[in-house]
Amino acid sequence: MEFTKMHGLGNDFIIVDNMEEALQERVLAELAVQLCRRGFGVGADGLAILGSSRKASFRMRIFNPDGSEAEMCGNAIRCLARYARERCLTDEDTFFFETGAGLKQVWLSMEGTSVRLVKVDMGEPILDRDKVPINVPSLRAVNEKIEAGGEELVFTAVSMGNPHCVIFVSSLDTYPWQELGRELEGNPLFPNRTNVEFVEAISRGEVKVKVWERGVGPTLACGTGACAAAVAGVLTGRMDRDAAVHLPGGTLNISWAEDGKVYMEGPAEEVYEGRVNV
Repeated sequence: MEFTKMHGLGNDFIIVDNMEEALQERVLAELAVQLCRRGFGVGADGLAILGSSRKASFRMRIFNPDGSEAEMCGNAIRCLARYARERCLTDEDTFFFETGAGLKQVWLSMEGTSVRLVKVDMGEPILDRDKVPINVPSLRAVNEKIEAGGEELVFTAVSMGNPHCVIFVSSLDTYPWQELGRELEGNPLFPNRTNVEFVEAISRGEVKVKVWERGVGPTLACGTGACAAAVAGVLTGRMDRDAAVHLPGGTLNISWAEDGKVYMEGPAEEVYEGRVNV
């Protein structure tokens, strides 16, 4: 099977073109487990499948290294957008993807025939407790309390098509975010498990974020997590609606616009092409 390795700010993916539906549904989860395992497979944070769609130009499906399927992935959709455009699967600079979180529009900034940046309409953030979902008595989980590591933490829950638990901290330098992220991922408050973002506000327009990704673990970047962090910052009064979100792998520009939608812009890079026995 042929594949392409790509990454968005170090959040890396195995890209597989399944437009002809050569890969059957029943093998996708197992394939993700096999290929994403570092040291034994190709190694990646996820398997990104590019497929055909009756609703959009393409369909995106994302499988985590544990075989679970994610509803949405901001870094992966940028990678797939660049992949599709540079391989002439479309000649458009703006088009739609069908995802598990609905239709998502992308805009490509071109330099000749190369994609420089990809902007994504990530949709409106989901805050309703039943749709995140999260088991809390209030209609929205903003500045709610949760226990982890033997202490009480304050968090805000946001879904960008997938659930996020956002926790603001004074400094990320010595904060035990990996231990707490591992514990919080499966907290009973989140029936579908959750991604966890630990956020340090630098200013009203700039934050640093570290991410514990559901089904993956620590990642260098997370597009939906960057969006969730920015939304949580606005909801808790810490941030303005436009922000530079610094992740270990690089920076994403996030805007929670007046139309209610969140827009994300950032790069996507191709690393290599390969062939693997499956």
